[in-house]
Amino acid sequence: MIERFEVVPLTAAHDRTLFDSGSAPLDRYFRHQVTQDIRRRVTACFVALAPISTGEQRIAAYYTLASASLLLADLPPATAKKLPRYPSVPAVRMGRLAVDQGFKGQGLGGALLGDALDRASRSEIAAYALVVEAKDEGAAAFYRHHAFIALPDSPLTLFLPLATARRFVHT
Repeated sequence: MIERFEVVPLTAAHDRTLFDSGSAPLDRYFRHQVTQDIRRRVTACFVALAPISTGEQRIAAYYTLASASLLLADLPPATAKKLPRYPSVPAVRMGRLAVDQGFKGQGLGGALLGDALDRASRSEIAAYALVVEAKDEGAAAFYRHHAFIALPDSPLTLFLPLATARRFVHT
């Protein structure tokens, strides 16, 4: 599925004006804030480009990645006991994931999640997991479907160990 799309870092050359995910906060962030966050190096943004005509592409979806950490005490006890006894473990946070309404229902959200897991697991900077903050129970169900684990005291915060992701992505 992802083969139909080219996934690349967002640049100033990409036209963000037509992007419409149906979520005003996600669209507003993408149109007005993301480039400032990239410039300040607080996030990286990747876009899925769909060919619309010879030489022209349209943004079909986007996601953001940033560094983060997970408190060891917040992880499920069975997971925490396998990790070093540091107060926190390094992670990569997927801050936002949005698909344009014209491309919904094609599996693009799952494909971009796979792309994000691949990028995070290939990074030379160590991270234990990819972590997400689901906006609602529907989003949490999407991540659970992709093997993410909810934090015991915060069910909308989910994580997937990158060692687990490597088995999915690189097989």
